[in-house]
Amino acid sequence: MTLKATPLNNAHRAAGAKMVDFGGWDMPVNYGSQIEEHNAVRTDVGMFDVAHMCVVDIKGDNVRGFLRGLLANNVDKLQVSGKALYSCMLNPQGFVIDDLIVYFINESWFRLVVNAGTAEKDVAWMQQQNTATKAGLTITQRRDGDTAEGAPMALIAVQGPNARAKVWEVIPESKEGTADMKPFNVAFAQSPTFGEAMIARTGYTGEDGFEIGVAAAQAENLWNALVAAGVKPAGLGARDTLRLEAGMNLYGQDMDETVNPLDAGLAWTIDLVSERDFIGKSALQAMGQNAQFVGLILREKGGVLRAHQKVVVAGTDATGEITSGTFSPSMQQAIALARVPNGVAVGDTVHVEIRDKKLAASVVKLPFVRNGKILAV
Repeated sequence: MTLKATPLNNAHRAAGAKMVDFGGWDMPVNYGSQIEEHNAVRTDVGMFDVAHMCVVDIKGDNVRGFLRGLLANNVDKLQVSGKALYSCMLNPQGFVIDDLIVYFINESWFRLVVNAGTAEKDVAWMQQQNTATKAGLTITQRRDGDTAEGAPMALIAVQGPNARAKVWEVIPESKEGTADMKPFNVAFAQSPTFGEAMIARTGYTGEDGFEIGVAAAQAENLWNALVAAGVKPAGLGARDTLRLEAGMNLYGQDMDETVNPLDAGLAWTIDLVSERDFIGKSALQAMGQNAQFVGLILREKGGVLRAHQKVVVAGTDATGEITSGTFSPSMQQAIALARVPNGVAVGDTVHVEIRDKKLAASVVKLPFVRNGKILAV
């Protein structure tokens, strides 16, 4: 099978990146030291190729009404142009088709950013609902190929305490619209060097920074300019340890089309309070929450926490499961995200089955690390 390549593939290979198959995409896992890349984002600045993710533009007279029914979170929270919202998109059974970010540009244009591996499925589902509801909207994915709605776009995430300063150095035109911009907002800047740039104060690392969208043809130029300004390229390895420390779900690992999002710690993204109906709402209400999503810190030596390991709760027959696990570079401890039975509390000790051993782990409140600070001990 031929792997798909982002517009930055040549830049990765020129930098000596170790490339891997990531869901059918040829992506860099690291450029030498995953730990150095992780620490650069926590203490200074790093950047990621996220051009495998997909921008989807939805335009028309009733976009807001369409998204009210499509998304589990309530787009009516988006009343100011440029505001963004994290949401799940559910199937009628109440399970997660994908998690995404939706940006409110204006009343006839909302922009979504969806996951790489689910993009085709997501767009097909949106088109199906567009037809079923007779919404008459134009739904355009902006990752692959030129369309009547515009050229392909590529995304670069610049993250870390010094990320914004570096972006302003490389795209000085962006500072005016973003200097006072709060997290989960987006602005547009017109750069004479890189063309129109979407600058969103969002990310997947637990650090401040921007996710930048430019025309795919300009992505390598922007990447090289950021490298020249001192931004350290980082690969999938660091991206995973950073997001896990930040307690952020990964689609396909912490939730998917078999997982109740209430059991995956995503209740905060689901509006069950308003009278608004949305796809999957009634099924979700019928299921209720049957597990809770927590952080674990391994307290005994002898292993690393990994996905699918069983979590044993003392004094009960109930068990849980680790959904994501790693060794935390920031904490120098093994950590994990896990679904555990209701009733397990922060501060409790559980046991994780690792190679025929049951090792003690503490239940902690997420996140583990945020804005460079260790929060879970």
